[in-house]
Amino acid sequence: MYAGYFGLSENPFAITPDPRYLFLSGRHTEALAHLLYGVTESGGFIQLTGEVGTGKTTLIRSLLEKLPDTVDAALIINPRVSIPEFLRAICHELHIGTTPEHSPQQLIDALNAQLLQAHARGRRVVLIIDEAQALSREVLEQVRLLTNLETSRQKLLQIILVGQPELRELLAREDLRQLAQRITGRYHLEPLSHKDARAYVHHRLNVAGALAPIFTAAGLRAVWRHTHGIPRLINIICDRALLGAYTHELRQVDRTLVRRAAHEVLEPRLHANSRRRLLWAGTAAVILLSAVTLLAATGNLGMRLRDAPATPAQISAAPVAKSAPAVTPQSWLADPAHPTDTDTAFATLFSLWGAHYTAGGAGSACLEARQAGLRCLFRKGTWNNLRSFNRPAIITLTDAQGIQHQVVVTALAGGQITLRAGAASHDFALSALDPLWYGEYLFLWKPNANAPIPLAPGMVGTAVAWLRTQLAALQHTPDSGSSRYDNTLVAAVKEFQTAQHLKPDGIAGEETLIHLNSVLDAPGTPTLTATGN
Repeated sequence: MYAGYFGLSENPFAITPDPRYLFLSGRHTEALAHLLYGVTESGGFIQLTGEVGTGKTTLIRSLLEKLPDTVDAALIINPRVSIPEFLRAICHELHIGTTPEHSPQQLIDALNAQLLQAHARGRRVVLIIDEAQALSREVLEQVRLLTNLETSRQKLLQIILVGQPELRELLAREDLRQLAQRITGRYHLEPLSHKDARAYVHHRLNVAGALAPIFTAAGLRAVWRHTHGIPRLINIICDRALLGAYTHELRQVDRTLVRRAAHEVLEPRLHANSRRRLLWAGTAAVILLSAVTLLAATGNLGMRLRDAPATPAQISAAPVAKSAPAVTPQSWLADPAHPTDTDTAFATLFSLWGAHYTAGGAGSACLEARQAGLRCLFRKGTWNNLRSFNRPAIITLTDAQGIQHQVVVTALAGGQITLRAGAASHDFALSALDPLWYGEYLFLWKPNANAPIPLAPGMVGTAVAWLRTQLAALQHTPDSGSSRYDNTLVAAVKEFQTAQHLKPDGIAGEETLIHLNSVLDAPGTPTLTATGN
C-alpha cells in the first residue's frame, strides 16, 4: 500500500521469504561458517540455537544454498511425531521407498543401506531438524542412535539440531547426557547489534528500490531499542511505521512513528486466538511467516531442497459426479477476475464516497482523499471495532501462500461480511475470514470543511460553536452559542464519548467526530450497516 508513496518497487518488509532480501550480519556469517565446517569436516551433532525471530530459518536456508554438490540434505520441519513417522520422514527426504507396514528397524536398515551407498559414491548426508526443542524424549534417543550408523572410519550421517534456547536446557538433562556428549559444535545465534540492525533496515529498503533515506537516525535507534535486534520484530515494526508515515503523509519515519508502531505491534493481542502476524505488510510476523512455515504448508514432514526425480504413484479411482465447489475466501481471492491490488481497493473506497481516485498519482491516496475533502484513518482492532466506526474500509487478507490481498468491506452485519474486489462482491461468514485478517483497517471519513482536528479546550472558532450546537441538540441541553471550547463543552464532549464507548478525555478528536457524524446521520456518508452500532 505504501510502496509507491515512498518510491519503492515493492514492500521491503514483506513476510514472504525472498532470497534477494537475505541479510547475513557478522554473527550470522560466523554461525554459517561454523555450520559449513561442521557439515564438511566432522560427524555427530551440531547444535544451533537462538531466540524466536533471530534468523535461524534464514541461516538454514543460506546453509542449504551453500552446501557443496557432494552433500545431500534432508530437512525435518515437524518434529512432533512418533519414532516411525520420524524415520519415515527421513527416508522420504532421501528418496528411500517405504510403506506404512515397515517397522522402525526396517526403516533404519533401509536408511543405513542408502547412507552406505552415498558414502561409496563419495557423498555426505546431513540431516537438519528444525524446532528440535519439540522432539520427544523417545525420538531424541532415536536421533542419538542414528549416529551409530557409521563405517570403521567415519559417521555416515551428520545431524544439525536447530531450536530455541529450550533446546539447550533439554539436552542438559541427565537422561540425555549420552546425546549431549556427541555434540561436536554449538552456536547460539544472538540478536542483531545496533549497527547490524541499521544495516539490515537499509539493505531491505535498498533492495526494494529506495533512493533516499526513509528512516531518520533517531527512528533507526528506536527500531533497535524496541526490537532488541530481533529481525522478525524489525520487519513488523518497520512495516507498521512505514504505513503510519503513509497515512499521515510524512516522507520520513522518525522516532515518534516507530514508538507508536511498536506500541501497536507489541501490545497484547486483541484477538482471542492471539494471531501473531501483521497486516499491510506483507504482517504482521510475529508475525509473521518463516520459510519453514511456508514449506510446512505443503503438508510434508520434510522438504527436500535438492529434489531428485521421483516416479509419481499411479492411483486409479472410480469416476464420481462433479459438484460446484463452495466459494471460500481463499478461492475467491485467487480468482483473477477479482482484482485485489491496492489501487483497485482505493478506487472502490473513493467511489463509495462519490470521489474519484487516480491510480499511480504523484501523492499518496490519503493526500488525494484530503484534496477531496476526506480524511484517512488507520486503526488496529477487532471486527466489532470496525463495526463501531460504521464506515466502508480497506482490509488486507493474507492467504496461505503469504500473498496479501486488499479488499473493501462494504457491509458488516451480525456474523456476516460483504467484501468487494473491483466489480465483484461476495458475502462470507466472519469466522471464515478470521485466519486471514489480523486486525488492521483503513477507512475514509468526512470532517467539517476547514475545521481543525482535534478540537480541544481553549480553542475558539466556528467549528467549536458547531460542535457545541450539535451536542446540545443531542443531549437536550441549552446551547449558549459560545465559540470558545470551555469547561461546559468539555463536559458535554465527555458525556458523548462515554455514551459511544470512547475514551472520555473531553477532546473532540478523529474518533469522536466520526461517531458524532454517525449519530447525526450526515448526508452522503456510506455505512456498513443501516444504523450505527
